[in-house]
Amino acid sequence: MVRSQTDGPAASGLEARTQVSSVKLLLDTCVFLWLIWDEPELTPAMRALLADPEHEVFLSAVSVWEATHKHALGKLTVFAPEGAWAHFVRQRAVHEIRPLSFDEADARHLPALPPIHRDSFDRLLICQAIEQGMALITPDAMIQRYPIRTLWD
Repeated sequence: MVRSQTDGPAASGLEARTQVSSVKLLLDTCVFLWLIWDEPELTPAMRALLADPEHEVFLSAVSVWEATHKHALGKLTVFAPEGAWAHFVRQRAVHEIRPLSFDEADARHLPALPPIHRDSFDRLLICQAIEQGMALITPDAMIQRYPIRTLWD
């Protein structure tokens, strides 16, 4: 099922596709990792959504930072001779995902966010989704409780 805080849950696949026509999509970090590593957690419906050329797909610098940080802490294994950061940046480009910087305009939303989710990286992604008017692609139920557009199957 595709979930959207602004549009409500979709009743069918066709209705879900209608809801997300020509949308800027922001990937949650886990979704990016599942995409680049071809993990089964990323469903065929989500793969099709991300592959649809009608949508612009973005990866935040916040996600590159999070994944690189988790690798440095030993929580994420990356087998890449160029190093974790370079691997993630290269994979973003290989998958034709656009980069998205985090700036002060994004950060201004932090004080107004309700304390639903404690993960700082996710809170920064939520701020970007608000500021940039993007749908956040995430399976995270905590993120889906925020008043932003989220999509997941």
